[in-house]
Amino acid sequence: MIPRYTRPEMGAIWTDENRFNTWLEIELLACEAMHELGEVPAADLKRIRARAKFSPRRIDEIERKVNHDVIAFLTNVAEHVGPSSRFIHKGLTSSDVLDTALSVQLVRAADRLIAGVKAVRRAVAAKARRYKYTPMIGRTHGIHAEPITFGLKMALMYDEFGRALRRLESAREIVRVGKISGAVGTHAHLDPFVEKYVCRKLGLKAAALSTQVLQRDRHAEYVAALALVGTSVERWAQEFRHLQRTEVREVEEFFGRGQKGSSAMPHKRNPIVAERLCGLARLLRGYAVAAMENVALWHERDISHSGAERVLLPDATIALDYMLAKIEGLVRGLQVYPKQMARNLALTGGLIHSQQLLLALAEKGLSREDAYGLVQFHAMESWRTGRPLKELVLGDPDVLAVLPAKEAAAVFDLAPHFRRVDRAFRLVGLA
Repeated sequence: MIPRYTRPEMGAIWTDENRFNTWLEIELLACEAMHELGEVPAADLKRIRARAKFSPRRIDEIERKVNHDVIAFLTNVAEHVGPSSRFIHKGLTSSDVLDTALSVQLVRAADRLIAGVKAVRRAVAAKARRYKYTPMIGRTHGIHAEPITFGLKMALMYDEFGRALRRLESAREIVRVGKISGAVGTHAHLDPFVEKYVCRKLGLKAAALSTQVLQRDRHAEYVAALALVGTSVERWAQEFRHLQRTEVREVEEFFGRGQKGSSAMPHKRNPIVAERLCGLARLLRGYAVAAMENVALWHERDISHSGAERVLLPDATIALDYMLAKIEGLVRGLQVYPKQMARNLALTGGLIHSQQLLLALAEKGLSREDAYGLVQFHAMESWRTGRPLKELVLGDPDVLAVLPAKEAAAVFDLAPHFRRVDRAFRLVGLA
């Protein structure tokens, strides 16, 4: 059965509570670093550590008055800490906290997404191995081309999500950067040690150089990676949708007991999960555009990126996490119909073997042009009359004069198409 979305951990990354906790951790680490430098007395650091806390409700109350989220946060923390709070946020600017915390959130979100892609690959690998040699028709332009196996199709999906995995790992690394460098990034009021200390403790790298903010090309690359992974999800969701069409029906989404497909037509079993995934992929690509628009900020910083990011970053990571859960479930529950695949293979009366016949004639000495013309003539006749290509070929003296009947009949064997399936599986890591 396709599981419901049961991964609340991604949403938890973006809660106010977690965001404020991360802000507080950054402020406390900065105080620790400044203590190491002799700038914060031990007694004050101990008091800050013991008393520092916050109330989201109180922060919201203060923010409605001051119209500044970080100031509201710092005011609330100071209410708990008392006089020692003068050392909190010393030399920092709001974006030191905001951007560094955001990097922590994005890294944690990437970890969730990476785990999601790995789960998808496990599901795909199981299907690929199970149907490794299950014959089906390959289609180009939507038209029957030559035989493949369903296992090969799934191996291709496995390989594509290997690239998705590497993209997310790269995206995680590009945003795994923090900055504690002050109002315009010059460390005028902060020793660079503070930045290095805080970032190291958070599992981040200190930015080589920043302005008041971390540069948004990093975030744009991150969201672009998410959008591309989402597009890979769409590519395969669309594949399964096409294969579920009534006229094809080689695979089908799991349809549970009691599930209903249409309010009007009781017979309907629709690819609703796949369709949903295709729609969500469009949303992710839209977020990628917004993230790219955020790169061009004024001078050392403006906040035109801020409002967009507060929507797009949580939404994009949560949406992709959901999509990965759904495509994993779709693949695990996918109903595969080998008998229908075999029926569809036979639909064109052997036309799918035309290239094998062309090559066999050419190997016997017929020019490629003459061989192509001869095979195409019989192929068009087969299309027109519905007679099997094999029957037409074996009844043509011109063909048999070049290619003995036994060899001509062998042209219609499926086996040659599958002789390198093992090699393909090895190359994508499925051996």
